[in-house]
Amino acid sequence: MSGRRPKRGRIAAPAESDCPEPEDLALTPPARLSAAIEVLADIASRRRPAADALKDWGLAHRFAGSGDRAAIASLVYDTLRRRASAAWIMADESPRSLVIGTLRLQYGLAAPTIAEMFSGERFAPEPLTADEWTRLTDGTLVDAPLHVAGDVPEWVLPSLEATFGSAILDELRALGRRAPLDIRVNTLKRSRAEALAGLAHLTPEPTPHAPNGLRIPIGDDGRGPALHVEPEFIDGWYEIQDEGSQLASLLSGARPGETVIDLCAGGGGKTLSLAAMMENSGRLIASDDDPRRLAPMHERLRRAGAVAEIRTPRAGKARTDVLADLDGRADRVLVDAPCTGSGTWRRNPDAKWRMRPNALSTRVADQATVLDRAARLVRTGGRITYITCSLLPEENDAAVAGLLARRPDDFAVVSASKILSAHAPELGSAIRLTQYGLQMSPARTGTDGFYVATLERRA
Repeated sequence: MSGRRPKRGRIAAPAESDCPEPEDLALTPPARLSAAIEVLADIASRRRPAADALKDWGLAHRFAGSGDRAAIASLVYDTLRRRASAAWIMADESPRSLVIGTLRLQYGLAAPTIAEMFSGERFAPEPLTADEWTRLTDGTLVDAPLHVAGDVPEWVLPSLEATFGSAILDELRALGRRAPLDIRVNTLKRSRAEALAGLAHLTPEPTPHAPNGLRIPIGDDGRGPALHVEPEFIDGWYEIQDEGSQLASLLSGARPGETVIDLCAGGGGKTLSLAAMMENSGRLIASDDDPRRLAPMHERLRRAGAVAEIRTPRAGKARTDVLADLDGRADRVLVDAPCTGSGTWRRNPDAKWRMRPNALSTRVADQATVLDRAARLVRTGGRITYITCSLLPEENDAAVAGLLARRPDDFAVVSASKILSAHAPELGSAIRLTQYGLQMSPARTGTDGFYVATLERRA
């Protein structure tokens, strides 16, 4: 390589005089380790989302191929999943130590194998120190506190224990694994049987619980196929959606001919589910407090052949209630409430380390506001389906209890067992019932951690 040799452990592009072919630019496994350490250092120093740090690394290292970027991302996310336990066995929280600990805990590699990759040669990380050897050989989680063994922030542990009880460690371990890749078949265009046949090249299997879900295999590196470029996706056959999210929509019980409002619609994932359930019959209205989140929905509705009315609020001083004319008229209001997202930590492991207690209190206030708005929209005899992707009771049962306390004569909880029997009997004993609703979780249902409760307006 011409010019000055780059510092060991950092990845540099080949000099132009080397003129490598594109297929020769694949990084070695040790070089990928160095890259992952570099990305983790950026995340730690700037307290930024992992996706942003990975994107910036890719832009600064354009010679790295898609396979390299995927492998580095998998290593970064796996390290974030095991951040607390890796730091415990290594007795150090530096990005290098976290990667070393993850190779041992998540990938089951022994010290000699790890040492081969930490050779200090070319772009490999510096060789293991004597202390690192010792920690790799002798480090154990036997005496680790629960929040370390379960890889969650210590401050949130009491809330998780309130949800999971004696099953807490099994649930936390499941929350630390990679999430599956699920799609929801768009029944406005294809049945699940037709989609299974048409997508045979992806070797899908039916999801265990959701009647219109398919699960797509992913590789050992956590990488799945590029589903968004498949012809069937472009033709609207399916949407990428976790099975838990599919079930949450299903539990709303939306039916053809009804007036249904998706109050926190975001990009429209559940709106599309509702449109399919309603068979494009009735009136489906989607809105969100943040107009920017609604922007992708127009194209998604077009692709899916779904019919919905999008109510976009104006920003600034001219802001008005775009749903005021619907007060007291909705048969069903779906509230996919803003929350901490603790139920999605297996997909977004960096989020759990960035979350702070004040974020929880902010979300709890947001949930009260949106539930109060939903209460005004639903007619007498109509129902609110309250959904979060959270595992924390403060955002779930406590939010429902808050509405009941504020409107004691107006609303009653519909038994979660009754809702399950009517709309998702296949969930059976896998579900965890709570005081007011039900809780899905990675260990019990194999889904993200969705909570669902149903309230009926009595007056």
